[in-house]
Amino acid sequence: MNEIPIWRIRPAGPADADALALVGAATFLESFAGMIDGAAIIAHCLKQHCAKAYLDYFSKGAKAWLAEIEPGGAPVGYALMCEPEIDHATEGDVELKRIYLLSRFQGSMIASALMQAVVTEAKGHARLLLGVKDDNHRAISFYAKHRFETVGTRRFDVGGKTYDDFVLARTL
Repeated sequence: MNEIPIWRIRPAGPADADALALVGAATFLESFAGMIDGAAIIAHCLKQHCAKAYLDYFSKGAKAWLAEIEPGGAPVGYALMCEPEIDHATEGDVELKRIYLLSRFQGSMIASALMQAVVTEAKGHARLLLGVKDDNHRAISFYAKHRFETVGTRRFDVGGKTYDDFVLARTL
């Protein structure tokens, strides 16, 4: 029988860059190994999921929330919201750049709690945007439950290789 873990969501900041990088790389690898070119995953994670990348986001005003499991406060997921980097953005939009959770903890309500933290912080903006790989059906279903709708498509670079994404939006 699986026990429900004791967890918490807390605001994250620059001091959490290493934890965000660790979870970001681990969840990206876990989600896309076997679906995306392995060398591209490694190159992507080394650039996009290093502590410096998260420090850069914080320096530009990004907000983040870290999910931690007890005992010990091990990081298992996070959400990162920033100024839009998606071409489909219009004035007043904000982007949910990342919401990642180790698969072992999916279905535990942690992802929904992360999403709620983001939506609460995003109040006052017109829309919350995100990009999701077009065949990531589990994530697309999660976003649909949280009132996101497809508003476009884009090509997304992962370590020098491009893949198709849906661009989703939620009116706030």
